[in-house]
Amino acid sequence: MTTEERLYKLEGIVEGVMATLPGQVTSLEGRVDLLRQEVKAEIGGLRREVEEKFNGLRQELKGEIQSLRQEVKAEIGGLRREVEEKFNGLRQELKGEIQSLRQEVKAETTELRGEIQSLRQEMAGLRQEVKAEINTAFNKLMLYFTALAAALAVLTFLR
Repeated sequence: MTTEERLYKLEGIVEGVMATLPGQVTSLEGRVDLLRQEVKAEIGGLRREVEEKFNGLRQELKGEIQSLRQEVKAEIGGLRREVEEKFNGLRQELKGEIQSLRQEVKAETTELRGEIQSLRQEMAGLRQEVKAEINTAFNKLMLYFTALAAALAVLTFLR
């Protein structure tokens, strides 16, 4: 076979391939379009699936968050009640101690008032004794002066 014949044969093969290429390209374009549509559909399905899972997880997390909020509120409420109970207990304890101290102060005050009254009575008694002693001393002094005056009168008279 000569080069021309080979060339002619190759031209025939090339023309045959060229004749079938547009159909094959069209077929490939159709397949690519189908694949593109399948991929888009698959992506859309996956997107919906992911969104559904995401929304499900979001709802689940919202529920858990709400549950945790309720637990925290309940815990805070329990702690608040516990603190209030302790506070009220301390308040009652302090009221009891204050009342006890008031009673002690009243008892001490009453005792001191009694002692003050006793001292006043004792002072009044001592005052009466001192007055009596002063009166007695004054009366004795008056007697001495009277006796002295009488003695002076007698001496003056005797002179």
